[in-house]
Amino acid sequence: LAHTQGKKHQAGLAKRAAMEKQKAKMTFGSGSGVCFPAPSSTTASTTNIPQPRVRIGRPGYEVSKSRDPVTNQRSLTFDLHYPELDDAYQRQPRHRFMSAYEQRVEHPPNRNYQYLLVACEPYETVAFKIPNEPIDKGDGRFVTNWDGEEKRFTLTLYFVDTVPQQEGSVIPPPPPPPPLPVE
Repeated sequence: LAHTQGKKHQAGLAKRAAMEKQKAKMTFGSGSGVCFPAPSSTTASTTNIPQPRVRIGRPGYEVSKSRDPVTNQRSLTFDLHYPELDDAYQRQPRHRFMSAYEQRVEHPPNRNYQYLLVACEPYETVAFKIPNEPIDKGDGRFVTNWDGEEKRFTLTLYFVDTVPQQEGSVIPPPPPPPPLPVE
């Protein structure tokens, strides 16, 4: 009897009642299990009601690691496939880098990593955990490609080589291209 009359128990009951009241205000749309708030008054316009988003799932993806044969820089290639995308020419995947401190999945954040996010509606956003090292954004070092026919998004990035080269292991510059034949 003492427990049910206690201050903490009463506060928990009040919190639960408030949550149930808020949940009762929510309506389910089109039987899909997607929730959105019911209009608060009869004067609500139809443009303010959010449309339920149907998620297809995660896209297929493949990640490959490699090194540049000339500069010996490490690189990552992300190949994502969106087979059920209906309007592939109007809808293109977007990418963004996220620091470990912005994300809300892993706690505590590890500053040795950053995240590459790739999003394309109606698919789920995919995040890749990559080393938190400078990325070489020079010419041909950070490349994205969207193939609308194949519905494939490819992103290749190179990390800046932060390890100082030893004098004996200097990589020679690439040879000049062969001369073009003159006709």
